[in-house]
Amino acid sequence: MASNGRPVAWVTGASRGLGADIACQLGRAGYDVALTARDQGRLDEVARTIEAFGVDALPFAADLTDRAAVAAFADAARARFGRCDVLCNNGIYQGPSMNQLFLDTELDELVRHYEADVVAPSLLCQRVIPGMLEHGGTIINMSSSSVFLDPPGTALENGWSFGYVAAKAGLDQLASILNVELGDAGIRAFNVEPGFVAYGEQLEASLQKYPGVPVSPPEAIGPAIVWLAQSPDAIRLVRKRVSLPDITHKHGLLPGWDGLGTQYPKTT
Repeated sequence: MASNGRPVAWVTGASRGLGADIACQLGRAGYDVALTARDQGRLDEVARTIEAFGVDALPFAADLTDRAAVAAFADAARARFGRCDVLCNNGIYQGPSMNQLFLDTELDELVRHYEADVVAPSLLCQRVIPGMLEHGGTIINMSSSSVFLDPPGTALENGWSFGYVAAKAGLDQLASILNVELGDAGIRAFNVEPGFVAYGEQLEASLQKYPGVPVSPPEAIGPAIVWLAQSPDAIRLVRKRVSLPDITHKHGLLPGWDGLGTQYPKTT
């Protein structure tokens, strides 16, 4: 625990969408939260929401493609809270290559994907694990079902880009390596994926864009992260690919939500 007795979580990509919801849900669950993304203004807004739960928040703007900035975030979080009990590697690089065909993608764009989606999470893991070896800890890496699915279309249609999926494939194996190397030392690492997540009124459009594919609201993600961090039953999932919406639905963590592909709140 931190000096005030509360556990501490670090969350990347926490300025909006499911990343912001993850940070807020951890705050609601009693964690002090260090949160980062590029937009300081949005981070400040999320931090105010977190602090309304009676916990502390550190909003620290950093670009995940900038290794020095990521290290500065880690230094600031350590200085503020003294430790990390839960690290959630959620943030990704979202540059122009997210919507480009392979032949149109500059190689430097691939490097940026790897820097943000593989190197930055690795840097943060290396910063938090020494402390976790003293008191235990949880690492949650946000992968994607695109790692093992064939895209339904090109990146210009309803598919995904090579830069995005290649970097996600790199992160996809980190949890398994950490569990093999450090599981006996009190480190739990989870490889998780949110499926297709839609925001607010975009849910209906997403259901039409991806026919037959279950789409979830961002509110279905944060509760599952908290469950993985806190439940002793989560240990059985460390060697599995964890579907976050399935966890939320199975354990009834989002009252009023009927599961994959349904609206939240329910509409009549």
